[in-house]
Amino acid sequence: MQQWESILITPDTSLGEAIKTLDEAALRIVLVVDTERRLLGTLTDGDVRRSLLKQQPLDIKVQEVMCSSPQTVGRDWTKQRILAVMDKLQLLQLPVVDAQHRVVGLETLQGLTQKAHRDNPVFLMAGGFGSRLRPLTHNCPKPLLKVGDKPILELIIESFIAAGFHRFFISTHYMPEMIREYFGDGSRWGVSIRYVHEDTPLGTGGALGLLPHDEIDLPMFMMNGDLLTTLNFRNVLEFHEGHSAVATMCVREYEHRVPYGVIQSDGHRISSMVEKPVHRCFINAGIYLLSPELVRSVKPGTHIDMPTLLEQEIANRKDVNIFPIHEYWLDIGRMEDFQRAQSDIGGLFNG
Repeated sequence: MQQWESILITPDTSLGEAIKTLDEAALRIVLVVDTERRLLGTLTDGDVRRSLLKQQPLDIKVQEVMCSSPQTVGRDWTKQRILAVMDKLQLLQLPVVDAQHRVVGLETLQGLTQKAHRDNPVFLMAGGFGSRLRPLTHNCPKPLLKVGDKPILELIIESFIAAGFHRFFISTHYMPEMIREYFGDGSRWGVSIRYVHEDTPLGTGGALGLLPHDEIDLPMFMMNGDLLTTLNFRNVLEFHEGHSAVATMCVREYEHRVPYGVIQSDGHRISSMVEKPVHRCFINAGIYLLSPELVRSVKPGTHIDMPTLLEQEIANRKDVNIFPIHEYWLDIGRMEDFQRAQSDIGGLFNG
């Protein structure tokens, strides 16, 4: 059993507040209950992402998007019986209820199996110049800039380690010796770290051609080395494995409010007027899961950006999926981003 009481919410809770609870508890589910703690429904990580894909507003009540007839287990169920139900229904969590349907606990697949080890390789891009963070990057590559008391890249690696990953590749270009000296072979963290070096920048996708292709035998994470996120990478991997595709791109929802009234017209006649509308779209979050076949398709010396590589796959009628991120995410590209990271860090990785 885990700290399930922290994930109890009421049906009139907003989707935005439910997402906050989901992220803070890190159990990938929240339980919707009445005043007597009777279970009314559940909201999982997958439910949230489906809602985000529909671009439903964050102020919508959770009762409108929850699963209102969730599978439950009794407090007297054996571990084997619970695992059998999880396997049959492909569930990662199951609320535990008593005879009055009151919530008394939560069982999770990870907690029951304790299988944290994943052999999927992780490729981290750490070759950028960090020009927009000068003068900080005059004598230090951006991935080694400290947020709190640790370099950005170390925080990324530790997040992957916490999710069970242990095979790392790092791409370098700018001040590569400093990155190699700091991380070495990864033994300080109990993992394997190897390096590929771009003599000249090859674009965000070109470094794939430098990897030992014969060793990339499982879907591979690829991530920019200047991101902070609380994303559970196992969630992304499970989604990718459950949805056939050559790649999965993590995306963020971006909102832009037009500061003026927008006029729609039909010829010289006004057909509608919308005051300060909000436009929503998805943006690339710089985190990918790539099939081994896609990785091997990039030949050594190829200069290509990731969006172009994926556009080519789509043009060839290959499936490329998106995975919406609702967790904390920050691209440390500008000085104000770096300063924000310093203020955020205490409640994220050190809390």
